[in-house]
Amino acid sequence: MRKTVLTYGIISGIIVTTMMLMSIWIMKDKEDLSGGMLIGYTTMVISLSLIFFAVKSYRDNELGGLISFGKCFLMGLYITLIAGCIYATGWEFYYRQSGEQYMQKYTEMYIKQMKESGTTEAQIAVEIKKMEDMQEWYKNPVLRFGMTIMEILPVGLVISLVCGLILKKKTVVSNI
Repeated sequence: MRKTVLTYGIISGIIVTTMMLMSIWIMKDKEDLSGGMLIGYTTMVISLSLIFFAVKSYRDNELGGLISFGKCFLMGLYITLIAGCIYATGWEFYYRQSGEQYMQKYTEMYIKQMKESGTTEAQIAVEIKKMEDMQEWYKNPVLRFGMTIMEILPVGLVISLVCGLILKKKTVVSNI
């Protein structure tokens, strides 16, 4: 199981990280970063869909067609964690190379959207304070790394659950 998990986890991590970096490059001159979230989560789903292929391959080739829901889920979780660590490492690389300007740009975009939506100055002031606190918190690389993993983890958990439900087999059906 270890080899399958490592192989698919690394491939998934490379795909999601490459796509993240490409989307950042594509959106670098845009003022509205909200489309990046859609691209990011779509990429995560595509990349983590490898969980299905990893579990199916392992079940059919190593376990004689039988696998429990728990083993399916654990394989998916491990693949997600490996991909998440690669993804977070890729984000750290980008973040440090970008001069750590991401949070400033994100804050500016967020405030602009609030003003355009008619948010009151008092509400904007509260949100600015929250964003300033978040910017300070985001300077800690350990917290930032953990938060980046938390972006991809829920996607991987859902895909792992679905794959576990679809791929679990306790008995082999005979075609007699």
